[in-house]
This record gives sequence, structure tokens and C-alpha cells, in this order.
Amino acid sequence: MDMGPLESIKFNPCSSRVSWNRFPRTMPSQCSNNNPYTSFGATLARDEEQNLWSTPHDVTHTEADDDRVLYNMIVVRNQLDKDSEEWQKLNYDIYTLRQTRKEVRSRWKHILEDLGFQKEADSLLSVTKLSIISDSQNMGKARDILLKLSEETNIFPMSWELSERYLFVVDRLIALDAADEFFKMASIAYPKRPRGERADDCQCISVVTP
Repeated sequence: MDMGPLESIKFNPCSSRVSWNRFPRTMPSQCSNNNPYTSFGATLARDEEQNLWSTPHDVTHTEADDDRVLYNMIVVRNQLDKDSEEWQKLNYDIYTLRQTRKEVRSRWKHILEDLGFQKEADSLLSVTKLSIISDSQNMGKARDILLKLSEETNIFPMSWELSERYLFVVDRLIALDAADEFFKMASIAYPKRPRGERADDCQCISVVTP
């Protein structure tokens, strides 16, 4: 079966890296009537929980490269026969991408709980298309802290692209005067590995065939 842009995909489960340029920035017209997320309510909530979109405000899921790849995979998979080998391969790749995102969220939650936000951790990490920045003046600081977390800690897997989702979380931490302490604890819990050291960033994810 001809899978078009998915034919030569290069996928590394532990860095969530695929060949972004093989996926169009807009959905193929033949997929327009097969949007897997056209309903609302429970289905939309389940979609968010499953995929943890990097750019939650983008309902098309095409602005961020990693969102576009995941979304297009889901759409193409849903057009295939579940008994086909192509469906099985895509389903596994989708599962692995989702697990990597869930692992990142788990790392953030671990640090938030260590900071004393046991009851508030889930709320602090909840970002949807309705979320807003608490104070626009904090945007620059939030971006700087998120960049430091990416460059100076291992809270994100290798080659992870900066995510708007966690910009909202950092903004909330700034409002709580807890952002700097979060960075310190992240540096201890997930220290940056020396350059050249190879390790499995997804080693704590139990990956099984769905």
C-alpha cells in the first residue's frame, strides 16, 4: 500500500525524532473528512490526555513540527485496515510518541510534588486551548527558564523541541514564585549528561506493543 509521505519515515523512539519535512504543514485534502477529533466533550478531553499536544491552542495540530507528525500519523492510521502491517507499525509509533510525552509530564510532576505541590501538580500541568498566560510581562522570563531547563537539565529527552505547553507551566510557577526553585530541583533530579555520553532517554518508559 502506498503510504505517501510516511514511506521513508525515520523514527527514533527515544528522541521522538522523525523526518519532519516529510509531513505537509497542512492536512492532505483526502483526509479532511476523516478528522479523528471532530467531536467535543469527553472525546476532546481524551484526545488532550492521550496526545499532550505541544501547542494546545492550535486545533489543527500543524503549527508545531512534532504535533503535525503525530496528528498526521493518527489520521493516516485511521484510514488503514487494523489487520494490516502498516496499521500495526503506525500504531506502535503513535504509542511510542505518546509515551515519550507522558514521560516528560511525569518528570515535571515529580519535581512539582517534591516542591510541595502534591495536590496542585495535575492542575499546574493541565494546559488546554483555553489556557492563558497569567501575566504577559512574565513571558520573557518564562521563555528563558524553559530554555535553561532544556539546555542545562535532562528533564526533556534529547532533541526535544521547546514546547508551548510547558511555557504555560513555567508562567504559573513564576506567579507562585517557585520557578527558580523548580529549575534547581530539575538540575539535581535530571542533571545534564556530559557531551558525548550516550544513554537511553526513555529508559524509564515501559514500551510494550499496544
